[in-house]
Amino acid sequence: MAEAETIERRSGVALWRQIADRMRREIAAGLADEAGRMPPEIVLAARFGVNRHTVRTAIASLVQEGVLRAEQGRGTFVERRQRLSYPIRARTRFSEGLAGQTTGLKAVLLEHVVESASVEVAAALDLVSGAPVLRLETLSQADGRPISRARSWFDAKRFDGIVEAFRKTGSITASFKMLGLADYLRHSTVVTALHADASDLADLRLSPGAIVLVTAAINVDPDCRPVQYSQTRFAADRIELQIAGES
Repeated sequence: MAEAETIERRSGVALWRQIADRMRREIAAGLADEAGRMPPEIVLAARFGVNRHTVRTAIASLVQEGVLRAEQGRGTFVERRQRLSYPIRARTRFSEGLAGQTTGLKAVLLEHVVESASVEVAAALDLVSGAPVLRLETLSQADGRPISRARSWFDAKRFDGIVEAFRKTGSITASFKMLGLADYLRHSTVVTALHADASDLADLRLSPGAIVLVTAAINVDPDCRPVQYSQTRFAADRIELQIAGES
């Protein structure tokens, strides 16, 4: 069977993960019927040349990721939610960027700590290595689904109080305003794609092998002084990054 021949049984990647990835691609190509119903497990097992248990595990992982949904007595259906589109531009703002695409946005503070700036963080914030910085760990949700988790660093002296401000507002932009910074710009963004790590699996409710889009970004004030360095991990099945010009 031609379909089964592409499954690499000795690739080091779990067989169910390979099947889940194949199913994800073939869903986009029309694997489900017009109502969004997936073929029965026995049909999928024959299609991919594996047993039903492997197919069942692959389906369960895609249900967990929000790609599929299981309906008791009816079968498995494609979840029709479209991926959100998040623009990366000169003024990148979470709520503004997703406006009109979702009815509910929420950002949760997971952790915060004052620490010594690493060489990487110090360079990004134009500080000396070892300078005190505030690190905030946040989780962003859209309509109850986690879409990204972020790790952000700020100059602890300049932005003392940003933890309390974020707790009140749930927004970095609003927190900056509370601390006297009315505007800021995106200086640079680097995007990479990686497999989800253990924290991604837990916080973003993903399955092993899922892909996350990772951005490393520096924001600056109107005088071009760095104000925030962040590393954000987006669930690739739920959101796409759109590189845009200033608007």
